[in-house]
Amino acid sequence: MSGGHFQYKQYELGQISDEIEQLILDNDSEEVNEYGDTKGHGYSSETIEAFNHARLALLQAQIYVQRIDWLVSGDDGEDSFHSRLDADFDALNRRLGVSTALDLL
Repeated sequence: MSGGHFQYKQYELGQISDEIEQLILDNDSEEVNEYGDTKGHGYSSETIEAFNHARLALLQAQIYVQRIDWLVSGDDGEDSFHSRLDADFDALNRRLGVSTALDLL
């Protein structure tokens, strides 16, 4: 496994992003969880929009940290750093179904 400069903590950013995505998906749910509480919180659309911004920022931060990790760990040179950074952001945009992540802001 490559990298390790940041003790692979960049993956925690992805996990937090996934948890925020689940909060967004469950927001309007009336389903009851194992504790008897309603799964959804019923936050306003303005609040959910802020959740979406946070999720995007975390995904972008995860990409930056990953690429910097590989650069400073000696796994990539500067040329590879920039080309992989661009490729990772292109992949994120495709995953999110946008031409650029800025479309979501």
